[in-house]
Amino acid sequence: MMSEDMKRLAAERAVADVTSGMKLGIGTGSTAEHFVRALGARVREGLQVIGVPTSERTRALAEAEGIPLTTLEETPALDLTVDGADEIDPALSLIKGGGGAHLREKIVAAASTRMIVIADSSKCVETLGKFPLPIEVVPFGLGATRIAIGKVFADLGLSGDLRMRGGAEHPFVTDGGHYILDAHLGAIPDPQALAAALVAVPGVVEHGLFIGLAAKAYVAGPDGVFEMTARA
Repeated sequence: MMSEDMKRLAAERAVADVTSGMKLGIGTGSTAEHFVRALGARVREGLQVIGVPTSERTRALAEAEGIPLTTLEETPALDLTVDGADEIDPALSLIKGGGGAHLREKIVAAASTRMIVIADSSKCVETLGKFPLPIEVVPFGLGATRIAIGKVFADLGLSGDLRMRGGAEHPFVTDGGHYILDAHLGAIPDPQALAAALVAVPGVVEHGLFIGLAAKAYVAGPDGVFEMTARA
């Protein structure tokens, strides 16, 4: 089974959890796009929901699918967010942000009663960190912010390259107007400690560690979709 087929199966499983009247957070990325299309099909069949997209790309696709949309200003409390992940560990801690939308994704997930992650089995890891950790930063004072992030890594015994996404000449710019530094750490033994230390750095807007947000994950592999819950 191809990866895209697995993503589609996981997304369709998550759509089955959506019921009429729900206020939804709608994620960003290739797997989330399968969810948007499957959700759109159910909306056209009569399902009544309203959604908050986590990126302009998701907004455009949801509008094309005919899904009614709102904002967190208008609808500040959501029932469910469905989103993908770049890595998932056994505690359902995540690395997200490969698509550069993790700031809005985290705001939306935190405003939701539940978060369901959809992914293919290649995203499951024992220890987070092989996928580069996105760190969203303010362009002003970038040099000082990089030094401060490097000190955080050293204090926690971590090492690895910190690379500007898109390069210095043409940096990737998020929907919020920020840059992303991708931390190639290899392994993150204590995600909670790193998460707390990074948000304390002036100039860091947000990072791609999602801890304590996901309630469950639908993970698709060669043998079908299985439900994953946090392992203590």
